[in-house]
Amino acid sequence: MTWATPVTDARRRLRAALAAGRRITGTFVKLPTIDCVDLARQAGFDFVVVDGEHSALTDETVLALVRHAAATGLPAMVRVPSVDPAWINRVLESGAAGVQLSMLTRAAETSALVAATRYAPYGERSVSLAHPAAGFGAADLAAYLAAEERDRPLLVGQIETATTRDPLVELVRGLDVAFVGTTDLAVGLGLAGAADQTALAARVAEIAAAARAAGTAFGGWVARPEAALIAAAGLDSAAYVIAGSDLQFLGSALRATAAVARDLPGPEPAAP
Repeated sequence: MTWATPVTDARRRLRAALAAGRRITGTFVKLPTIDCVDLARQAGFDFVVVDGEHSALTDETVLALVRHAAATGLPAMVRVPSVDPAWINRVLESGAAGVQLSMLTRAAETSALVAATRYAPYGERSVSLAHPAAGFGAADLAAYLAAEERDRPLLVGQIETATTRDPLVELVRGLDVAFVGTTDLAVGLGLAGAADQTALAARVAEIAAAARAAGTAFGGWVARPEAALIAAAGLDSAAYVIAGSDLQFLGSALRATAAVARDLPGPEPAAP
């Protein structure tokens, strides 16, 4: 018996795109409504990243968003602030396409992430079939394990510091994507002037070079998926791009609409 699901198919599709150097584009989901997942899918994003770090999402809402994304065929990554094997297992069992780990500074963290997302003998992930990814027990155990190993969860590591405890190449080896967290990185390097921007560009280039050396895809964030912004961020070679977030796009649209409304001419004053 073979076992496959829309999630394993999505992992294979995304991984093939990254291996071929084709750019895939997603957005962060920070708002606690499945409508944001539906809107992202309708808009044509390749994936979403449910933000378990910088948002007000509860654990239950994260799982609900992941399950809805999986049910509608949209790959959902989950951003986590640290390697919590039990929590990572829950998001994967709910149908997450993969995990995006913030503030990666040590190769041991990469190894821990790999171990938390793979079953024995390749990792330390706990096994159950009583969850959506295994069809609530419909999957044969051997077939399910084979499918999870064949189409493993995508692993993204965010490098967001001016220095790391281990060399960058060692840090990103074993990941699908080495993701530069430019906002935290810029803050860490300082925001005083042109010299700091030069340092930021150099660090981004250093991370991109390490990704190439390790055979790992390169990725990063931009406010909007525009060629000029991608180039300015040093992400020309990025195959994995996250553009903005649902909250950011909502705020931008509301501000733009309110500005238009304020500029409309008012009614003519009534005749005395």
